[in-house]
Amino acid sequence: MDKDIKSIEVRDLVKRFGDFTAVNDISFHVFKGEIFGFLGANGAGKTTAMRILCGLSHPTSGEGSVAGFSIVNEQEKIKKHIGYMSQKFSLYPDLKVWENIELFGGIYGLSDRQIAEKTESMLKTLDMEKAKNMYVSDIPLGWKQKLAFSIAMVHDPEIVFLDEPTGGVDPVTRRSFWELIYKAASTGVTVFVTTHYMDEAEFCGRVSIMVDGKIRALDTPEGLKRTFGEKDMDGVFHRLAREATRNAEICG
Repeated sequence: MDKDIKSIEVRDLVKRFGDFTAVNDISFHVFKGEIFGFLGANGAGKTTAMRILCGLSHPTSGEGSVAGFSIVNEQEKIKKHIGYMSQKFSLYPDLKVWENIELFGGIYGLSDRQIAEKTESMLKTLDMEKAKNMYVSDIPLGWKQKLAFSIAMVHDPEIVFLDEPTGGVDPVTRRSFWELIYKAASTGVTVFVTTHYMDEAEFCGRVSIMVDGKIRALDTPEGLKRTFGEKDMDGVFHRLAREATRNAEICG
């Protein structure tokens, strides 16, 4: 992690839907190479905030930057410099493993030579060379997860956004997935991750917890546990989640 370089900066960010304020004046930053946990119960506003950071939604007010580009008027540039992976993995099940890699390589603007090189190296790194002609629908869930993460990184993005990427995956597979995250961060990639698994929050360098559209707490996992007098992040999260006064809403 490089504390001299901020990959993400957000200042006074607000997002309203009519009279409803989904994100209510939040400010924070994320360092280059940091693994940053962005937590909140359903309805807290974290999904809405993440969509703005990914260039998929415009803020109502406030400012900020992702990979050096404005969240207000440079959304398309942001999209070219980030990777994204969701719980559904964003893969095409009716395409073969190698076809998925080539497809996304093309979407991200890689040349044919780059795609060929990335496909070969990715299959080797994932130990999936023998599975390259299998349809994604037929490979194990853990393989899909690792493949989706690697595809999100195929264009060497500065930042990768992971939106609950380990949902429904067993603990052993989740642990091996986090090894990929650590490896990416060690090369300087910033990892911005949401999760409902509080043991995973322990793996983050810092953690933000949103409640009712605001950032209620932001610190290292150890710092949060000390502040709130809890033995683990599960205790911290549930203590803060009980403060929520609004129900889950369409914007997360």
